[in-house]
Amino acid sequence: MDGRTAWGAESRAAVEAVAASVAVLAAFTRDAGSSETTDPLRDLADECLDGLTEVARLEARTAALKARLAADYAHAARALAPPATSPQESTAHELALIAEVACVLTVSERTAGAFLSDCQALTTGLPLALEALQSGTISWQHARIIIDETSALGPAATAALEAHFLDPEAPNPARGCPAGDLVPSRFRTKARTWRERHHPVSIEERHTQKAADRRVEYLPDRDGMAWLSAYLPAATAAGIWERSTAAARTLQGPHETRTLAQLRADITATWLLTNTGSATVDGGLPDGGTGLSGTVAGGMEPGLAGRVPSPRAQVLITVPVLSLLGATDEPAVLDGYGPIPPSMARALVAEGAESFHRVLTDPRDGAPLEIGSTSYRLTKAQRQWLRLRDGKCPFPGCNNHSLDNEADHLLAWAHGGTTGITNLGQPCPKHHRLKHRTAWTPTPAGKNSPPGWTSPSHRHYPSEHQDWEPPHWPHHLQVTGEPCPRLLAARQRPLRPGLPVEVPAVLCEPGALVQGLGAGVRGHHQ
Repeated sequence: MDGRTAWGAESRAAVEAVAASVAVLAAFTRDAGSSETTDPLRDLADECLDGLTEVARLEARTAALKARLAADYAHAARALAPPATSPQESTAHELALIAEVACVLTVSERTAGAFLSDCQALTTGLPLALEALQSGTISWQHARIIIDETSALGPAATAALEAHFLDPEAPNPARGCPAGDLVPSRFRTKARTWRERHHPVSIEERHTQKAADRRVEYLPDRDGMAWLSAYLPAATAAGIWERSTAAARTLQGPHETRTLAQLRADITATWLLTNTGSATVDGGLPDGGTGLSGTVAGGMEPGLAGRVPSPRAQVLITVPVLSLLGATDEPAVLDGYGPIPPSMARALVAEGAESFHRVLTDPRDGAPLEIGSTSYRLTKAQRQWLRLRDGKCPFPGCNNHSLDNEADHLLAWAHGGTTGITNLGQPCPKHHRLKHRTAWTPTPAGKNSPPGWTSPSHRHYPSEHQDWEPPHWPHHLQVTGEPCPRLLAARQRPLRPGLPVEVPAVLCEPGALVQGLGAGVRGHHQ
């Protein structure tokens, strides 16, 4: 009885909170436009934006109330049901519960079942997410992403992921704008990236299991169209995507009427339909006139994935130095995708795949180094560094990947701006035009942080930051006080995962450490 009373009290409190929000919003709308200023139209525009902000918070609080009411109903219904005498009767009770919620919400029973599962996870295992939703700082979409990304994690890993994004006092909290200020698709990318790095099961083990499911799927659609999709190792898929994009962009011009998306589709179809070669014994594809060269195993054994050609595109791969040496299992990061198994990264580096530019991170904090220039034109290394720093167009919510973006001086060169990394951005063509043709302006950038944006209404919107993390120093490596040349000696010895390697402490400049690793893995090396 005490438990039911507590459930009811919490639900009533949530109802009262939403009612208070509605009252505030009603008072706000009554007062809108009543102020007397010299610019009433500007005031009306600002009040509309403030009202939209408040409505978004109200929707989040309402979603939290809806989740709590659904979870409380499920508790009460299960307590009211008679004890089940068989598994079939227990299933029938659950079906009856779901059917009731489906009828009340006017949704399908499948949707109602998934909703109840989400509510159960949110109200019982994600206290920070529930609190943030109740306060209106995250939306229901953000809460669902947290539920999805923690569904296969244990309690400790779930609490750590939740704290990383919602607790500013957590160790190494998420950088840049808060989770609620990211559009849901970008927040999912960041949450998935963090999950891949901190999953209790090695990414190597998970990747090996999933690689066995690689396939191509065909789905007929309306109007004489169909979908053709491929489930592939990340390195292979990213290379195909970037190469088709690069090829499509070379065909664009004043006399080309097709869009980039249409060109990419036409080029991909041409490559697939005009390849005259045949599959090799181990499942790979020869260079049958397609311009593909080299072979990359994609981080898997040949017997599992075969040998797949490495496309000539521009793909950045960021590798923790100890992971590259085989001393740790830390994931590498593939530009435009996210974490990949270290074996995939080592294969790409070892086989000299021309498409993949290797970038080593600062061993102290996991971030790349500053690159500056005294000339107007950017160096190739700077362009790659911008891609590494930003990962995409820095405009809030934009998903445009780096290869399609345009390097831009935040403060114009003609107005005294430099060509250093802190004065550079890489907006996509659309947001590049937005900067030059409207009152939207980027804010200063940092060495490891892309620029934010200020709107014509003078509201500031921070850009998404990448969560660089200090590399993991495994306990089996002996730390010495020797200078960097010792690392070169360690680099020259045979490298096998799990083999104890004596590596000096980082007592020198990061550039010297990178140089000590040898030309094959030097930062920004092509």
